[in-house]
Amino acid sequence: MALTLAEANRMVEAAIAKANELNIKINVAVVDAGGRLVAFNRMDGAIWGGAYGSQGKAVASAAFGRTSGELQERATSPIVSGILGAEGGHGIPSQGAVPIRRDGVLEGAVGVGGGTSQEDEDCAAAGVATLQG
Repeated sequence: MALTLAEANRMVEAAIAKANELNIKINVAVVDAGGRLVAFNRMDGAIWGGAYGSQGKAVASAAFGRTSGELQERATSPIVSGILGAEGGHGIPSQGAVPIRRDGVLEGAVGVGGGTSQEDEDCAAAGVATLQG
């Protein structure tokens, strides 16, 4: 079953709820398994650069089926940099995105930008948890 807009919007809402808990302002993006944007939101007062960061982290996470932070250490490897380059350079291998899996199948990723790297990942994980909970 493919990720629906309703599911993506619930993930965005959950990520924003976590951001409110943490008292931070974020941008949150949900992409499908192909790294294409399904849903996006920018909280009032969130930095504008986080719009690009959230989407780029989500693209990287979806491309490799791992948290974007796991890719950070491998960012300069020929495989990671080659795949992200071939994709158009839109993927950002930096902590803050979590893959979406259902029944073992990669369906996309949630990426967040605006807090610390750990806060971003925590918000993304809160979004993904709505699908699995």
